[in-house]
Amino acid sequence: MKANKTTAIILLAISLVCVFIAGNSFLSMHKKEPIVNGPGVSEVKMLSDYYPDIKGTSGDTEIYILRGDNPGGSILVFGGTHPNEPSGLLATVLLIENAKLEKGTLFVIPRANNSGFTHNDPQEGSPQRFSIETDFGERWFRYGSRATNPIDQWPDPDVYIHASSRQQLSGSETRNLNRGYPGRDDGTFTEKVCYGFAEFIRKEDITLTIDLHEASPEYPVINAIVSHENAMDIASLVVMNLEFEGVNIGLEPSPVNLHGLTHRELGDYTDTLSVLMETANASQGRLRGKTNEALVLEGKDPMYVKAKQLDRLYVPFDESGHPLKERVGRHVAGIIEFSESLSYVYPDKEVIIENIPSYEEILTNGIGKYLRKPI
Repeated sequence: MKANKTTAIILLAISLVCVFIAGNSFLSMHKKEPIVNGPGVSEVKMLSDYYPDIKGTSGDTEIYILRGDNPGGSILVFGGTHPNEPSGLLATVLLIENAKLEKGTLFVIPRANNSGFTHNDPQEGSPQRFSIETDFGERWFRYGSRATNPIDQWPDPDVYIHASSRQQLSGSETRNLNRGYPGRDDGTFTEKVCYGFAEFIRKEDITLTIDLHEASPEYPVINAIVSHENAMDIASLVVMNLEFEGVNIGLEPSPVNLHGLTHRELGDYTDTLSVLMETANASQGRLRGKTNEALVLEGKDPMYVKAKQLDRLYVPFDESGHPLKERVGRHVAGIIEFSESLSYVYPDKEVIIENIPSYEEILTNGIGKYLRKPI
């Protein structure tokens, strides 16, 4: 009897330790990385200011507004549509903490799928966070999931039917923010978030929307811009100018029969000019090795080196990999070119962004050089 009691106490203690560790891990995923308001930030609003139905939920998220001294057009930049694609988050943070507007307005949303940042994909073995070295120490950032947290929306159907088009996809795509546009006021949690963003775009009359993404090296649409037909003239100029700067990038038209994505539905259901940008990220792919912080930061993977030798990839890949600073640099360079091309094509919608590091500066100095110290 005494032995059984001792065993029970030991098992209870082990269980309590496991509960504590699991609970601490769960709670830590709900802690947001610090973002510092730079000199150009005029105000910070919430998505619920435009769509009150999501107030108090994990779908609500910050909208950083940088207004110029002179009127002009407006640009919206989405980061974190897929929270396991970190270059979009980091590119938006660099904008928030550095950019100044001479003309027009810049809206920046670093955590578009805020719910997706509150968990990750355990079967992928992904890290919960990663850190960037700076002059003042480390800055940490959340590495989340491609999809909305199932705590906020569950269960998944066997088949996801896109509401406005009746397109059918895998049931798990019902929690993919980039399959839910233009959203529904009476839809699922994810569709309501999409609806909120569409409402925000309509109410603020956003001129140009840029959605930042990453893709696996074996994915055909990579290191590319995907453009709705209404933005193709601007996107073509951006591609040409980036090529002149040594940033190789492709241009893809938004497929008219693939629904739910920002570049298609926001272009169809709002007046914004809508594009999406992709970079090459080894931690997204199916051919990768161990998924850890080093892979996220350095983008080096011997499995992808072999895959390139077998001609199975759509981007160059050698021992140098595709580090996070390169991917962030591509996004930032694209945003700069989009602002300049928008101003050229639509002079009455001019947006002039200053104080942003160039692609070469980010490659040379690293991301940490342009991050501010949290207070």
